[in-house]
Amino acid sequence: MKAQAGAMGLDFLRHADWLGAARARGYLRLLAALNVATLVFLLATSQGGVDRNGFLLGTDFLSFWTTGHMLHGGQAVYDVAAHTAAQRAYFAQDGLYTAFFYPPPFLLVCYPLGFLPYFPALGLWLLTTGAAWFAVARLWLRRMGVTQPAWLPFAAFPPVLICITHGQSAFLVAALLGAGALLVRERPWLAGACFGLATIKPQFGLLVPIVLLLTGEWRVIAAAGFAALAVASLATLSFGPSIWGDWYAVSGAAQAAMSEGAVGYAKMMSPFAAAMLLGASVMLATALQAVVSIAVAAGIARASWRRVYTPALGAAMLAGAPLATPFVLDYDMVLLAFPLTWLAANGFRPWEKLVFVLAFASAAFARPLAMELGLPIMPLVLGALFVVMLRRAGEEPFRRR
Repeated sequence: MKAQAGAMGLDFLRHADWLGAARARGYLRLLAALNVATLVFLLATSQGGVDRNGFLLGTDFLSFWTTGHMLHGGQAVYDVAAHTAAQRAYFAQDGLYTAFFYPPPFLLVCYPLGFLPYFPALGLWLLTTGAAWFAVARLWLRRMGVTQPAWLPFAAFPPVLICITHGQSAFLVAALLGAGALLVRERPWLAGACFGLATIKPQFGLLVPIVLLLTGEWRVIAAAGFAALAVASLATLSFGPSIWGDWYAVSGAAQAAMSEGAVGYAKMMSPFAAAMLLGASVMLATALQAVVSIAVAAGIARASWRRVYTPALGAAMLAGAPLATPFVLDYDMVLLAFPLTWLAANGFRPWEKLVFVLAFASAAFARPLAMELGLPIMPLVLGALFVVMLRRAGEEPFRRR
C-alpha cells in the first residue's frame, strides 16, 4: 500500500495531470488579477511618485534617466561620484544608489530619455519596451501555432510585474534576443540585427555565437557583427572615443560590486549569487559559476553540432542564457517567456509540466525566499528548464552533408 501510494504521489508530479487546460486558465486569470491589483495598489498608495516604502516608482529607471540628463549636459556618466550626485539631485534616499554599468551603445537609448521629465520618461520607456517584448511574445505564439489570446499568460507572468515596478531594461533586451532567436531561418538579416543590438546588455548573448557558428548561420553572424559595430561606432561618434575607456574603468567597479554583494546576493538569480548567499567564498562561488557556465556552453554546443537551426534550439539557447552569466536578476526572467512558449506549444513529456510551472511562477517567490530564508531556488529551476529544452533541441534534425 505504501509503495502504491508513493507511486501515485510520484505520478502526481511526473505527469501533473491535475493541471489541465481549464484549471491552467483559472490559475492564469488569478495570477493576472494579482499582478494588476499589485500594480494598482502600488500606484494608489504612492505619494508624489514615491511608494509607501519610500522608493521612487520605477526605482532602477532613475539610473537610465539620470544618464540621459548627464549626457545632455556633457557630464561623465561613468564617473560614479558624478552619477551619484546627479541621481540624488532628483531623488535622494539614505543608502540608495542605482549604479550604471551599461556599455556605451546603451547610451544611445538613454540619451532621448533626458528630454523628458522623470515620470513621462518612465511611462514612455515601459510602454515602448513592454510593447516590443509583448509583440515578440505574440510572434512566438503564432509561430508555434498557438491560437489562444496572448494577453492572459503574459499578464500573469510574474517577471512582467517585477520588470515594470523596477523600470528595468529586461523587456528591451528580451525582445531583441527573442526576435533574433525566432527569425534566424525566416529573416536572417533581421535576426542578426536584433542579436547585434542586444549587445547593449552583452552578458545575455554569450551562447548566441556558439549556436550560430555551429549551425552555419553565416548571414545572421554577418548581420549581427555589422549591427554591433554600427551601434558601437555611433556611440563613439556621439560621445567620443574616450567613452570606451571610461566604461572599461567602471567595469572593474562593477565586478567588485558584484563580489562584495553591493547588489544583494538574494536579489540575484545566478549560481554565483546562490553560493555566496549560502556562505561560500568568492573564489568558490566564482569557480561554481565557471563550471555551470562551461557546462551550459558545452551542452548548447553539443545540441547545435551539425544540426539545422530551429526554434527549439533557439529556445534552449535563451533558456541557458540566465545560467551562463553571474549577474542576472528576477526581472531578467522575462526572457523565459520564449522557451516556455515553445515548451507549452509542443506538448509536455513526464516531468516537463512540473518544470514549466516552476519556471513560470518561481520569479514571484525567488527573491523573498532568498532574502527571508536564505534559500536560492532560481538556479535550480533554471537548470531544470535548460536540461528539458536541451533534450528537446537535441532531437532536432541534423544538417545534410
